[in-house]
Parts: sequence; structure tokens; C-alpha cells
Amino acid sequence: MIKILKETEDWIAIDKPAGLLVHRTKLAAEEKELFALQMLRDQIGQAVYPVHRLDRPTSGILLFSKKKELLPLFKAEFSERKVKKTYLALVRGIPSSEKGSFDRALTNERSGRLQEARTDYQIVSTVEIPFDTTGRYPTSRYSLLSLSPFTGRTHQIRRHLAQARHYILGDKKHGDNKQNKFFEKQFGLQNLLLHASELEFQDPVIQQKIVIRAEIPVHFRTILTELGIPSQEV
Repeated sequence: MIKILKETEDWIAIDKPAGLLVHRTKLAAEEKELFALQMLRDQIGQAVYPVHRLDRPTSGILLFSKKKELLPLFKAEFSERKVKKTYLALVRGIPSSEKGSFDRALTNERSGRLQEARTDYQIVSTVEIPFDTTGRYPTSRYSLLSLSPFTGRTHQIRRHLAQARHYILGDKKHGDNKQNKFFEKQFGLQNLLLHASELEFQDPVIQQKIVIRAEIPVHFRTILTELGIPSQEV
């Protein structure tokens, strides 16, 4: 059963588990596993329409409209950048500034064209562990970052952090294989440590600001505990 975070007669927000696709795609057409759209529809007994997307390995807040006619209003808020999305990620290394932006264009994965892309970040916590995960230093450093994508490009946060060499732990496509193997062996990590923790938008019907939050999932919190990052910081 999918965890429902908040619900009205017009929309519903869920806490999507890591590894769950939002809906069936051409690439996943032959897969027999369940999808968030299907699971939620069956759970509440009515059709739902995804307002936005989350990558399959990303956990966290996912918003659906219950009414098809409201979908364009929700999507307009996203396209006009009126929605604030906040993510938490555990990454390799420590950025040089406490807060800042990754502001580099990204190539569209379909058309190949460059697109404007900006991701704002702030350091939540840092840690240094007595393990050499790269073969170059006696210790390794990591950061828990709060991230807000200003634009909404495909895999934007993951690609921006990879460009900055602050790879997200558990990212098998854009991450660092050495780091992933170390965390899998040392801590049993199997998932991407990227979580959509907060969503702020305006309800298009009642014209009221809505803020939804989702707690960090167990697999993410377990790694933070293993590294010694206090849970109260998140």
C-alpha cells in the first residue's frame, strides 16, 4: 500500500518508494511489476493523473490530480516555475560554499540540444569517515545537501552533481562506481540517496498555498545513522 501524505477532493500526494516507476513507459512496456499510478488508482478506487515525475530510483513526494480537467492548471504551475521542490541527497565530497547554485546547461537526452538548467543547494551536514574509498586519501568526506531545482530537466539534480563531482551515493547511472561499491559492501546500500522531501505549490481551485513534506525513508536514514549524521538535522 502506498503512503498518502495529503489528499483533497481535487488532488492527492503520495510518498513514492525508491525503485517504483511513476507509470508505464515505452521502455518499461514489457515489465510486469506495479507502477505508482496503477497502485494508487487501485488503492483509492478512482482514476488519478500524475502532475509531475520522479526518477524511478528517487523516493519522495509525488502529486496526482484526481480530475483530468485540473491537470493543465497544475502543470502550468510547474512549467511557470511557481512550484518549489526540495530534495535531500547524500553526496561525495563537500562543496566549497555553504550554499550556492549548480548553473550549467544540460543536453536534452532526446533532442541533443542544450537547455538552461539551475539547481540551488545548501549544505545541511558534513561528515568525514576513516575509510579510503578512492585509493588516494586516508579518509573520505560526504555532505548531506538540500537541493531545489529551478528548472526541471531530465535527471537534472543527478547530472548537475555528477558534473560537480559531488556524485550522489547509490546513483548507478550518473554516480561514482567506486563509492557505490564501497557503500554497498560497507553499509548494504542498494538505493539512490535522493529524496523529494518537500513540495510547495498553490492549490489551483482554492488558491491557497500548500506545503507537503515527506520524511526520509528508512534506507536513507540508516546510512545517515551509520555515518554519524544526527537524525534531528533532517
